Amino acid sequence: MNEIPIRTHRKDIHSIQIRNFKLGGGAPLFLIAGPCLVEDVGLCIEIAREAQHVCRGHGVSFIFKASCDKANKTIKGSYRGPGWRAGLDRLFEIKSQVDVPILTDIHEPEQCKVVAEVVDVLQIPALLSKQIDLILAAAETKLPVNIKKGQFTAPWEMSNVLNRLADHNYHDVLVTERGCMFGYQTLISDMRSLQIMSSFGNPVVFDASHSVHSNEMITAGGKFQHRDFIRPLTRSAIANGVDGIFVEIHPEPDKALSDAAGTLALKDLDKLVDEMVKIDQVLSE
Repeated sequence: MNEIPIRTHRKDIHSIQIRNFKLGGGAPLFLIAGPCLVEDVGLCIEIAREAQHVCRGHGVSFIFKASCDKANKTIKGSYRGPGWRAGLDRLFEIKSQVDVPILTDIHEPEQCKVVAEVVDVLQIPALLSKQIDLILAAAETKLPVNIKKGQFTAPWEMSNVLNRLADHNYHDVLVTERGCMFGYQTLISDMRSLQIMSSFGNPVVFDASHSVHSNEMITAGGKFQHRDFIRPLTRSAIANGVDGIFVEIHPEPDKALSDAAGTLALKDLDKLVDEMVKIDQVLSE
């Protein structure tokens, strides 16, 4: 019987160039972080600058993340963002004020070229992770693409998507784990997924924010909040040798306009990144 290869560090992984740093291929850890949706420009600049400062202090590469529009918002009155065109203008302003790479979502093939003129990484939302026309349109921009594995998708199924991209000679793809469905409204993090997807040779990211979403039973009568599980899950993912972490951050998480429950307080980011680096250093010894 063949043994399952256990990945403990970033070896034999395709390297992706983002400005003046690399993702994967033995490069330092990276962090994708920001508010769920583009909010006030001044607030986003504050978040980007503080996260960049924290990451620089720990030798971690940083990509600022904010979505322009969440097309899956079905509850009437819920904030879905300023819209992709208006949101793109805000991201351009943030980028002009803070020298940082930017990642945002795209939802339609026709958005890809326009969005690619502003951002550095295009992200395929989990619910669209099998929409191959959208994924190929994103790849045609020649920007790196981050594909959020759908919570309904087995990790080995992502090889089908990566193979389709490879057929078009496109390899600059990140694959992000964001938990899998366990009954209704509950996600669990299966760390085997990180090992399986690592075997495909692309950088693997763990989404520590969306992985903590669950129904209210897990809060044990209010003793825990969903965001309390971000740090322990991140530690486990780093110990599994992932290339990067995805986390949503906000100065006042409970006031975040979207996904507040899974948003980490900005003041707690330094502790999280410090733990990431310390665990990673043990693996690299």
